[in-house]
Amino acid sequence: MNETILRKYAELVVKTGINLQDKQTLVISSPLECAPFARLLSETAFKAGARDVVINWLDDLSSKIRFLHAPDEVFDEFPEWRRDFYLSYLREGAAFVSISASDPELLKEVNPDRIVRAQKTSNIALTEYREKIMSHQNSWCVISVPTKPWAAKVFPAVSEDEAVDRLWDAIVKAVRADAANPVDAWNRHKTQLRERRDFLNASQFKLLHYKSANGTDLTVELPAGHIWMGGSKNNGKGVEFIANIPTEEVFTLPKKTGVNGTVFSSKPLAYNGNLIADFSLTFKDGKVVSFTAKQGKDILEKLLATDEGAAYLGEVALVPYDSPISNAKILFYNTLFDENASCHFAFGKAYPTCIQDGAKLSPEELASRGVNDSLVHVDFMVGTADLEITGIAADGRQVPVFKNGNFA
Repeated sequence: MNETILRKYAELVVKTGINLQDKQTLVISSPLECAPFARLLSETAFKAGARDVVINWLDDLSSKIRFLHAPDEVFDEFPEWRRDFYLSYLREGAAFVSISASDPELLKEVNPDRIVRAQKTSNIALTEYREKIMSHQNSWCVISVPTKPWAAKVFPAVSEDEAVDRLWDAIVKAVRADAANPVDAWNRHKTQLRERRDFLNASQFKLLHYKSANGTDLTVELPAGHIWMGGSKNNGKGVEFIANIPTEEVFTLPKKTGVNGTVFSSKPLAYNGNLIADFSLTFKDGKVVSFTAKQGKDILEKLLATDEGAAYLGEVALVPYDSPISNAKILFYNTLFDENASCHFAFGKAYPTCIQDGAKLSPEELASRGVNDSLVHVDFMVGTADLEITGIAADGRQVPVFKNGNFA
């Protein structure tokens, strides 16, 4: 990839994504395969005034070896030093960048019970970190760059090198790093997202009714005082940041017990190194009561059984079918991109900031207002070219929100 564009991308992440402040520490979590770009981010951050840059290297292949061969009890343990790593930087006020670039099927040979146990153990140990991040107390941003295994999955018909080149090209376009001035391009994009969320917040719909020819017929109740978000957010100090690059969504939370009907997936879900594909979910009073899947049904079953809240929804997100990532006609097998090409929901924990005064409420107060809690937050895609979403106001008035897959 052209070095000029790579530097534009790095500056976009540092200056717009996390909006790094002078003398602030940056923590980067990066797969080993993404080291060159992680180092470029580090250099860019120091030049922008970072106090320090700490890189948390991730080795997916070593993780796979551990999952295959370690004794079971290992996956119920979480080292104190790892917990301290995250919490010490969190409390210091650091910003966090995560590079999401895993092989979508890396762990398909691994017993899914082990993956679930390890994730549950990690999430419990890092409860404070997760809650502060999901309440936007610290700036954070998820981005991506290609790896060879991931690129080969997305473009299987070409050579490994060409696949990486194609994936780079797709990512650069998706994040607007190919623009003459990516920061200006993102400022215009944020304005469009703000207009959409302002309309939805002014409407304060009681219900959203989803219908599609694939069999989706789902009603989602929104709690009183819900807040639609999208584009940029403000951290606990009032500093604007963008949590996902790219992002095309506006989103809120559903009432935990207010989801009824059936929804069909529109894209495969890459989850914990496995794929869940062609699945459907039937909800009653918010909870998944039955489901189907042509691939990865056992993985989906274990995901839903993670804890009590995993079988309920925590996010409702609207993304037009006619959007840059969707129009690329690429299945990325990476939630960061696929969720921004499609309307989606998320199993599990809701963002407390999506309800009035949510960041100040206790877990008990959030629960009393219909906000779901869980150790997981997993997005899955449901948007189609014919999706219709009708907003139903408290007085029964019906307003078209989506028609033919796009905002009406």
